[in-house]
Amino acid sequence: MSLKIIGAGLPRTGTNTLKVSLVTLGYCKHVYHMKELLVNPERLHYWKTLDETGDTDWDALYDGYDGTVDFPGYPWYKEHMKKYPDAKVILTVRDFESWYKSVDSTVFRAGPQTPAEKIKMLSKLLLSARARNVVKVIKWFKKVFFADRLEGKFGDKEFAKQFWENHIADVKASVPADKLLVYEVKDGWAPLCKFLGVDEPAEPLPHLNKKENFKAMLPKLMKGEMV
Repeated sequence: MSLKIIGAGLPRTGTNTLKVSLVTLGYCKHVYHMKELLVNPERLHYWKTLDETGDTDWDALYDGYDGTVDFPGYPWYKEHMKKYPDAKVILTVRDFESWYKSVDSTVFRAGPQTPAEKIKMLSKLLLSARARNVVKVIKWFKKVFFADRLEGKFGDKEFAKQFWENHIADVKASVPADKLLVYEVKDGWAPLCKFLGVDEPAEPLPHLNKKENFKAMLPKLMKGEMV
């Protein structure tokens, strides 16, 4: 199955809302998102190969999927464009200040923080191979996103803002204008539907994966429950 949509937006920019919206519109059947990797951590090797070589077994990686958004796809959006030249690219964006706060309160702090939480996690790791594999995914995400892309400087807000601006500029410079939508989910259906050439549905655009739901969502994903 060939990809129709390549998401170039950073995590916490409305990517889960975009994922569900693409399916709701009937434009895509199944859209890959970080949640898919957390539910199926045994597929991490495909992404590690892409990270290390710039290529991977695309057919096996995206078996059953016709779209990708969020991490782990976004860092390699150019490699995706080369593999799927007919795909449209959507760059989800939002106000930088709200993005920074959202990342800081969710994915930056993913995993146990207090001593009690760490002890509880250790017991899970000792008893569950699945939990160990999920932790490998989370550690790899933090390595790629925070250590590599953000050079370990997420705490430096000015550096993070420059990273944010550079990413947006890079996507705009790298994707042909007729194949790119720069999209804020707060703008609703209209720009998305116009870009895709589909009718707007009657129901409002879903707004999902809010930061207040993140802490409750992560344990379910670790158990293999898609939420």
